[in-house]
Amino acid sequence: MQKEFLQQFQNIAGHKRAALISDQDQQLKPLLKTHKINESEYQTLLGIVGRRPTLAELGVFSAMWSEHCSYKSSKIHLRKLPTTGPEVVVGPGENAGVVRLSGKLCAAFKMESHNHPSYIEPYQGAATGVGGILRDVFCMGARPVANLNSLRFGERAHPRSHYLFAQVVKGVGDYGNCVGIPTVAGSVSFDKTYNGNILVNAMTVGLIHEDRIFKGYASGQHNLVVYVGSATGRDGIHGASMASDSFSSQQSGERSTVQVGDPFAEKLLLEATLEVVERKLVVGLQDMGAAGLTSSSFEMADRAGNGLYLNLDYVPTRAQNMTAYELLLSESQERMLLCVEPEKWLELQQCLARWELPFAVIGLVTDSGRMQIVKDQILEVDVPVAPLAESAPRYERPYQLPTRSYAVDAELRDRLRSRTPSDLLLAILADDGDKQRIYRQYDHHIGTKTVLGPEEQGAGLLWIRSDWSDGDTPYLGLAVATACNERYCAQDPYLGAAQAVLRCYRAIVATGAVALAVTDCLNYGNPEDPDVMGQIVAGIDGIALACQELKTPVVSGNVSLYNQTDGVSIAPTPMIGMVGKHKDVRKAAAAICRDPGALFLLRPKQLQHYLGGSMAAKILDLQQQREPIPEPHWKAEREAALILQRLTEAGHLLAARDVGAGGVLTTLSKMVLHQNAPSLGFAANIAAGVPEAERMLHYFGESGATYILQVKPGVDLKVFVGPLHELELVPIGSVHAGPSMQIDGQELKHVPLQQSAAASLSI
Repeated sequence: MQKEFLQQFQNIAGHKRAALISDQDQQLKPLLKTHKINESEYQTLLGIVGRRPTLAELGVFSAMWSEHCSYKSSKIHLRKLPTTGPEVVVGPGENAGVVRLSGKLCAAFKMESHNHPSYIEPYQGAATGVGGILRDVFCMGARPVANLNSLRFGERAHPRSHYLFAQVVKGVGDYGNCVGIPTVAGSVSFDKTYNGNILVNAMTVGLIHEDRIFKGYASGQHNLVVYVGSATGRDGIHGASMASDSFSSQQSGERSTVQVGDPFAEKLLLEATLEVVERKLVVGLQDMGAAGLTSSSFEMADRAGNGLYLNLDYVPTRAQNMTAYELLLSESQERMLLCVEPEKWLELQQCLARWELPFAVIGLVTDSGRMQIVKDQILEVDVPVAPLAESAPRYERPYQLPTRSYAVDAELRDRLRSRTPSDLLLAILADDGDKQRIYRQYDHHIGTKTVLGPEEQGAGLLWIRSDWSDGDTPYLGLAVATACNERYCAQDPYLGAAQAVLRCYRAIVATGAVALAVTDCLNYGNPEDPDVMGQIVAGIDGIALACQELKTPVVSGNVSLYNQTDGVSIAPTPMIGMVGKHKDVRKAAAAICRDPGALFLLRPKQLQHYLGGSMAAKILDLQQQREPIPEPHWKAEREAALILQRLTEAGHLLAARDVGAGGVLTTLSKMVLHQNAPSLGFAANIAAGVPEAERMLHYFGESGATYILQVKPGVDLKVFVGPLHELELVPIGSVHAGPSMQIDGQELKHVPLQQSAAASLSI
């Protein structure tokens, strides 16, 4: 095969070049518009190619320079994120980030969006979103051990919400279940900002030893380029470009741009990939994700500083008469591109055949520095690799930073005081919905590593058993979480993004783990709108601030822009994923109470209650309000994390949960009202000594660095913790047997789980 391809490459000068596109204005302008290339970008393209391009070359530039692949609107701002740290092994730029857990044991992880495909075709869009992020992790040589997701839908009353919700959740569950990777945590919410553009963000975490990390390089002159995986079809063509454009409600959506997944093929590809990496049969590999064969081949060649010769006649196909354009831009799923030394080709064939995967040699590595692609003996693509990558557009788009002027909203506070604790609590629980409807569709214990899954309502926690960890850490754990409060971000894009990082951080440390690093998925509207671009800049600045303060660098991520319909952009939603390590999973604290026990509140001494972006404000339905969102208290956050780690290590906690959306009363109710302990109640004093008019604010106001702790019997918590600096530890009552709920001596209406679930309107 090497000789055959080498001979073809040496004879490439004799190939006829494909027809060049016309430079006639009436033909060129619509073509450029279809490919989302503006006039300035086209002139840059002409300078790189040195002539008019072929249609296939125009498709290649369109895909590689799309917002989805090039980050052309955000890259200059993303450089502000902290990306290094003592535990960072691989930072941004590779398929996934990698951080060290213990010795040479590492975690590889990444989060990505599949928003536009999931709105057009929710089942396949969500399923292939899971498949794509799995490949990003296992093509690093890591074995995936956990999936997470963050889902955002429109209002429950919106006519498409129920259908989109049901199909997305089914797609996520079916794909992950079939591949055999547990879904251990995530988040979901419903808000009118997503009526025309839902968000489906998927995250995967894998385990790998540091000396086995693999990167996507096509190196070694005349090494073979090998296609592995499912045959190529016409699904997903223009997927990257579609993901870099806005929606219109008048368009039905191009279903051909949505990929179709096969999770059983993904499982075979996963196992085969890990085997060839383990046996050192490949030089480099890359999954065919956004922009398919185009992005994988160009990225591998560019990283190695080489060129490639490809013959598309050898690409396995499942559709007849596919053109070079279609083969290059198809985003058919479950495919990988390998770079292989010729002497290992026979052994590689045997391995791939055992896994019953289609494969073919489709080209070789050259020292030409050019991407030269042939189909039917016609030279369809002949462009330099490095200039295409280096000259990708970088826009410093004009932006208007959002104003941050806030004041007490008298009308909001009047509405709050007019409600009773029972009624408002029930409304918040109903709006939040019954998450069992979701996580019961996911297999969250397959692989037998899950210690804390979605039924525990906090961060996911996995036990890295002795087959991975060294002898010094037999009960080492991996903690994972995703979060973002879109209401905070709509109110204050800067602090809202910082709070998204903090929300993940609190979920991680509540288990007793140490937070390590972040992956992000930045979901925003149209960057050509200065106000939206201002939200993007503010959000990146907020993430950078939080990650610097918490020492959790950003090691991977994704940007999803143009999330808008009919010119209306979604609220800023910078989704955060975080990983941490736990010393001893046997001592980990769940976020729910299973037995009676004493309750404590760990909170800042100078505690403030905020209503901006709160669940209470959402339920009270004020169209516009000016209240601020919680201001971070960094010293208190870090001190709380250290205390929780000490308490967990000592084995003193039965449960621990950060006070999140809905405030203290909502959080406490969620800790008690769950299926694992249906007959528990509580008696708590949250606002003792507070005037009656201010009690609702103490019950439902939101804040930071605040946790509810349930302590084991006989533990003198204050003596153990000792002197505190920024925090105070306050006993607030106890969890008891029986369903009664008392708050400051006032009996709350009984809120059975069935009532809360029924109120969620079947979603």
